[in-house]
Amino acid sequence: MIDLSRTIDLSTHYLGLKLKNPLVASASPMCEDLANIRRMEDAGASAVVLQSLFEEQIEIENDDLDRFLTESAEHSAESVTHFPELTRRVRGPDEYLEHIQKCKQAIKIPVIASLNGSTRGGWVSYARQMEQAGADALELNIYYLPVDPRISGEQVEQTYIDLVKAVKADVHIPVAVKLSPYFSSMANMAKKLDAAGADALVLFNRFYQPDYDLEALEVVPNLVLSSSHELLLRLHWIAVLYGQVKADLALTGGIHTATDVVKAMMAGAKVAMMTSALLKRGINYLDTLATELLIWMGEHEYDSVRQMQGSMSRNAVPQPAAFERANYMKVLGSYAMR
Repeated sequence: MIDLSRTIDLSTHYLGLKLKNPLVASASPMCEDLANIRRMEDAGASAVVLQSLFEEQIEIENDDLDRFLTESAEHSAESVTHFPELTRRVRGPDEYLEHIQKCKQAIKIPVIASLNGSTRGGWVSYARQMEQAGADALELNIYYLPVDPRISGEQVEQTYIDLVKAVKADVHIPVAVKLSPYFSSMANMAKKLDAAGADALVLFNRFYQPDYDLEALEVVPNLVLSSSHELLLRLHWIAVLYGQVKADLALTGGIHTATDVVKAMMAGAKVAMMTSALLKRGINYLDTLATELLIWMGEHEYDSVRQMQGSMSRNAVPQPAAFERANYMKVLGSYAMR
């Protein structure tokens, strides 16, 4: 029986921010709508990561501006029809900054801006502008697929590190780095980003693989929402990295239930980020998760989220080999034919 007289503290700290609970709405198209963000706050989200501003949007703005200036010199002063077209094309980045301001005015929970790309480009400039617009923190959503065989793994890693250093040198708000798991030495890469100044590591980005339309003979986008099964890879690396880096650890991808949140905290995450669960069940599911989290903690006599954090990390469990090669043999031998 749950002791209803006990007060359970769901609060956590992430990116230097005190959050009322570990439930964070991660970057998605849902976050483009201010009404949705208000609903997220009302349903119990402790912070929101806005939809990403893509590097391509910044490049389009710069390219269109160059083209506009060039073409304007070749036309008469009466040829003003170019300007409305320019305004429409480059509105994305400007609207993004305005969206940050509107969110800050409308909600009380922290607003984390997101930049998605792989090169410096306009990243540093827009990171600064996002800070000026009022963002409480910044997430670098680095989405880079090195398909050129001439690019080495070392070059890829250095791209990440240089980007983090450049942004950190130009802004004062905390900076999180959202990573993919595809590094030859994930732990070493995490240490390098930690040394570069990353305030948090968000594990892991989901790469969306294209599919084939065999009738049209076309390569087509393919979006599949996450499931709790995807949690395992993320739990593994958060448990390994916990205590090895100063940066906070955030888990994203595979959070669908209250027990998923508990596992994330026990591995060592400060927050559990989610999008797919909200797309599947609606924004109000945040309230259900918070309630179920309280119930689970009460039944298992936990007084706070902080009490759980890292309690099942690699450094804390009696058998750390479970996170290493020894577990490979054990798993292979554990399956029984039916």
